[in-house]
Amino acid sequence: MASMTIRGIDEALKRRLRVQAAQHDRSMEDEARAILRAALSTEPSEERSLAEAIRAHIEPWGGVDLEIEPREPMPEPVNLES
Repeated sequence: MASMTIRGIDEALKRRLRVQAAQHDRSMEDEARAILRAALSTEPSEERSLAEAIRAHIEPWGGVDLEIEPREPMPEPVNLES
């Protein structure tokens, strides 16, 4: 089994890890392993655009049919020559 040393952890984070480990009746090392295991157990989500993410979130509720107003013809351009 591999070993790993993590340097530069601030005291507040270390304190939170110690408290969480105590709440779960584990050592800090076991708690850190459990946190890493949980964080890395999910598959990374595929990257998609904001529009695709919104559509995926809203699509299960169904769509809305909007009435599109007919377009009017383009007006004649202003004649600046006269």
